[in-house]
Amino acid sequence: MSLLPAHRPHSLLPELTDWFSGFPATQNLRPLFEGRLIKVEDEVADGKYLVRAELPGVDPAKDIDVTVRDGVLTIKAERSERTTTKGRTEFTYGSFTRSVALPANTTEDDTTATYENGILTIAVPVSGTEKGAEEKRIPIESRDADPAEK
Repeated sequence: MSLLPAHRPHSLLPELTDWFSGFPATQNLRPLFEGRLIKVEDEVADGKYLVRAELPGVDPAKDIDVTVRDGVLTIKAERSERTTTKGRTEFTYGSFTRSVALPANTTEDDTTATYENGILTIAVPVSGTEKGAEEKRIPIESRDADPAEK
């Protein structure tokens, strides 16, 4: 097993994790640096704001909770550790969460969610007009004395 950092031709300095790769105790700190965020992607398509979350290995009926409140979509998931494996694992277990601010023109009441092949897809309808999208010019009232009067 080599303790040398991996070669990265476009980097002048090794990554911070490479500096500590020889110390076994740092492997236990990995979850602190990676966080337990759910990886998501989003887009607006076909009149809907779509959020796709990567959640493999969970039971959507028992392990996933999706809520919408005050313009924020929150996804919570729990992946329980399997005790049948006796070898090494790089899987991440425990609680995961992710909150996403919804666009101003979404309708929270008609939100739907589907789960297929480890991907949770949440669809939030988007109204035809975006609130506040139109520029509005604000008149400025001047309280200074008229320069012509001076």
